[in-house]
Amino acid sequence: MNDSHLIFDFSKTANIEDWRIVNDDVMGGKSESNFSLNENGHGLFEGDISLINYGGFASVRYDFAPIKVKNHTKVLLKVKGDAKDYQFRIKASSMDYYSYVSTFSTNGEWQEIEIALEEMYPSFRGRKLRAPNFNKDKISGITFLVGNKKEEHFKLLIDKISLL
Repeated sequence: MNDSHLIFDFSKTANIEDWRIVNDDVMGGKSESNFSLNENGHGLFEGDISLINYGGFASVRYDFAPIKVKNHTKVLLKVKGDAKDYQFRIKASSMDYYSYVSTFSTNGEWQEIEIALEEMYPSFRGRKLRAPNFNKDKISGITFLVGNKKEEHFKLLIDKISLL
């Protein structure tokens, strides 16, 4: 079993100033979201998706100094969602225009979700690219994205993100 590597552990004293919101307003959409720490110290990603002006997504992104993933095969997310689907995305380099994507479903309870790095596929602006799945030696950013092609309120609590 590989040793785990903590990417981010939320707590009441966690510094979340490097987490940033990127919504569909970057292309004219009207979705709104915010990211904060809740009273229990969990990351709280919450908002409303709008399909106005061909919008339909909200995301929260965290960029960091590159982490080597050579000895890791999975990402472990500890989250509590609202029975909606979310995307987890990684970037090998902050210079990449595309991300590697995996979709996960939430069930309203706390869940530990394991995502195999090699199953994450490259995507740009919602389109799967004709390129290999993730096979890089490092990551330098993660994103949680919601965009289920419908207008809806969403709420995702995040406790911990680790490499396994």
